Amino acid sequence: MSGLVLRDRHGVGIEVLRLNRPDTRNALDTPTLAVLTAALEELGHDPELRALVVSTTNVRALSSGADVGEPLDRDGGIARMAAFTRLYQLIDEFPVPTIAVCVGNCVGAGAEIVAGCDLRVGGDNLKLAWAGARLGVPVGPARLAPLIGVARAKDLILTGRAIGMVEAERYGLLQRTATADAAEGAALELAASIAGQSAVGVRVLKQMFRDLDGTAQRISYENERLMDFQSHGGGLPTG
Repeated sequence: MSGLVLRDRHGVGIEVLRLNRPDTRNALDTPTLAVLTAALEELGHDPELRALVVSTTNVRALSSGADVGEPLDRDGGIARMAAFTRLYQLIDEFPVPTIAVCVGNCVGAGAEIVAGCDLRVGGDNLKLAWAGARLGVPVGPARLAPLIGVARAKDLILTGRAIGMVEAERYGLLQRTATADAAEGAALELAASIAGQSAVGVRVLKQMFRDLDGTAQRISYENERLMDFQSHGGGLPTG
């Protein structure tokens, strides 16, 4: 079974990517990362695309994060971390608005995907947590702090505590909320409202937000710290 399902277009220029490892709550192993990054690279060059929805085939999880049970040697662990940093860069650089369907477990790298997308729709079963501090992983500040402020980002990242839909909405992380089963539909409605705007104008505005926020510099800095952690520090468990 593929780690990712690439769906056909919904309406005009809307694509849905669904993570598809329900037995692991969409934990991200090396093959899944390869398929996901390849899909983002391909879609990023599609001139007809107007909005991208990142979703799941099972509402129990968008993603539970890195698959720490994947058997990897040292080089494999470094290669997988490089794939994670490439994923984070691709999400940041994606030329059209991205919308995350935030249902069930959105933990670790799953939380990073959520924060990296432009907009977020939360389901009522959301469990959102930045779990990196438990393993010493230097990840989170680059994406989360600009979204909810430094003080709140410190609370979530340093403690690793999970928040649900209500708290995430109160923090301004969620633009729409719904039941878990209806969250993807709400995301598609949001995507359709974007797709109805000027295609060129939306791409320009997306780039303006990125330039003004300085996300490229923040994410590049954090990615360097991640690679140093995996190459010379404790590194993620390798199965």
